[in-house]
Amino acid sequence: MEVFGFDLNNIQFWHWLSLAGIFFVLEILTLGFFFLWLGASAVVVGLVLLAAPEMSWQIQFGLWAFLAVTDIFAWRVYMSKKKPKLVTTDEPHLNKRGEQYIGRVLTLEEPIVNGFGKVKVDDSLWKVECDTDMDVGSKVRVTAIDGTVLEVEVLKP
Repeated sequence: MEVFGFDLNNIQFWHWLSLAGIFFVLEILTLGFFFLWLGASAVVVGLVLLAAPEMSWQIQFGLWAFLAVTDIFAWRVYMSKKKPKLVTTDEPHLNKRGEQYIGRVLTLEEPIVNGFGKVKVDDSLWKVECDTDMDVGSKVRVTAIDGTVLEVEVLKP
């Protein structure tokens, strides 16, 4: 059988080793541990073909496909077991600045009119949203964050 001008009935072991080299180069360029296993499987098929040169091309490709899928699956299973479990930290909101403010009691810098106002948090002003209009100096508690807008509620005295 001929594919792209290449006779599949005359595949030699070095064809598989060349294919493995191509996969290894692709692995270096992509860094995903995907082509590595395709290349490793091609090396194995090339070595098997060196030992048994009369093997048909159908068996060669079947062996290569089986080994490739098995290698990739085994790597994924191995990495999922090796991967550290979620690490607990004493700063869970370190990179989520707005979420750090949930539950904090703040003082209004600008009155809440038509549902929006501003509070000063540390060194910056944040837009706040509330159902109730309030005057400057009123105390509010942050209940949630929506993008860069803090959602607040009236603090009961």
